[in-house]
Amino acid sequence: AEHLPVTVADRAPELADRLKVVEADALRVAATDLPLVPTALVANLPYNVAVPVLLHLLAELPSIAVSLVMVQAEVADRLAAAPGSRVYGVPSVKAGFFGTVRRAGAVGTQVFWPAPRVDSGLVRVDRYTEPPWPMDDDHRRRVWDVVDAAFAQRRKTLRAALSTWAGSPAEAERRLVAAGIAPTARGETLDTAAFVRLAAQG
Repeated sequence: AEHLPVTVADRAPELADRLKVVEADALRVAATDLPLVPTALVANLPYNVAVPVLLHLLAELPSIAVSLVMVQAEVADRLAAAPGSRVYGVPSVKAGFFGTVRRAGAVGTQVFWPAPRVDSGLVRVDRYTEPPWPMDDDHRRRVWDVVDAAFAQRRKTLRAALSTWAGSPAEAERRLVAAGIAPTARGETLDTAAFVRLAAQG
């Protein structure tokens, strides 16, 4: 990162004034740390922090309209999974809170040196131009609480899985019914919109 401006000045001096390098922790960087308002996120994200970094930047930088990230293939599958899929879960729901998510391609091992032992995938997130629900931090945290509770015990029905979140199985059932969701459903069958409706019952 420290050497990148030197490299650009040497190899593409006509573009050097367009590059600003911010040395910061991607999991903690704030909008106020940046010298401009970003509209796109393009990144190669390491496996162990890929989802937290993506979600943090989408939440912290609402000006980002489109994101294109390269992640390990299995992470790409989870982020872009549809409800009912075997790999659909917390990353899928939370990424879908911000916009439409899709796989944008595969990246084979042969393009890297040294070649890794895993394949990579590209994921694209197009932020909603007209958000279908409130995007403020408080609302997002309420939705996150429901999502985390629902997937903490994947094999249980939502009535059982959400009993602690709601205060009791009976209250969980009441909230589920009020949100138009069958109490016997499981978290992996719900889309993001259903979790948003459910959070509103809390």
